[in-house]
Amino acid sequence: MSQATTGHLAKIFVDHQDALLDGWLNSMLSRLVRRDKAAEAEIRQQAARFIPLVARALDKGQSYDIDQASWAEVRHLLSDISAARARHGFTPTETATFIFSLKEPLFALLRQTLEGNSSALATELVETGALFDQLGLFTVEEYQKGRESIIQLQQHELLELSTPVVQLWKDVLALPLIGTLDSARTQVVMESLLQKIIDTGASIAIIDITGVPTVDTLVAQHLLKTVAAARLMGADCIISGIRPQIAQTIVHLGVNLEDVITKASLADAFMVALKRVGASVTYQNAV
Repeated sequence: MSQATTGHLAKIFVDHQDALLDGWLNSMLSRLVRRDKAAEAEIRQQAARFIPLVARALDKGQSYDIDQASWAEVRHLLSDISAARARHGFTPTETATFIFSLKEPLFALLRQTLEGNSSALATELVETGALFDQLGLFTVEEYQKGRESIIQLQQHELLELSTPVVQLWKDVLALPLIGTLDSARTQVVMESLLQKIIDTGASIAIIDITGVPTVDTLVAQHLLKTVAAARLMGADCIISGIRPQIAQTIVHLGVNLEDVITKASLADAFMVALKRVGASVTYQNAV
């Protein structure tokens, strides 16, 4: 694909904007899987913005290379469209169709304009096809970036939801952990626990690992980091949910938990925590 334009494509975008827009919208809307007035109105608005920007880029930069500065506004619009479609649950194919469906009415106008000049028509069809392939691929890439950003945000939100810090008693917090404990989750766990310690002034935090399937050296180190961080904030930690298999694994790995109180169950840990804060539970016989 040559970099310099012939001028034919720019002239079509300038002289036939209305016809091009109508043909493009008919092509796009006929392929829509989800049909609703709001979606159609948004597509019409996006298409109406896109055509003048392409015309300006072709005229200003006189280049088919969309990485050039003259195409910056076009790239920005396509990035916004792709990100919006990623948020709204569109597929990559539906997103790319925004660009590729413009080829058909555009090629028809090229044939009409360059009728009788087969050499120029052949060149322009090839160059135009390659240009819109670039724009289509750029759209898909931006869509993927948008999806990745959404997925990362959802993962972070899930991490926060999966690490709730609850107040069991005055000065006593509990942090039940379920699932694998990796570096990213440890950071969220630590931040949630430390913030709760600040908010409540708690002096005891119970970290319950009953729902953690396996404990290896890395998980144990993450736990120790969390305990150390809590201590720096003035709260002691009790680790509960130490099953026989986990106890054997910790011993086998040589992880030092000697200065950390551990209990088999959350209930046992809670009783220890109550004693540490000077509280007790009494049972009354029914009269």
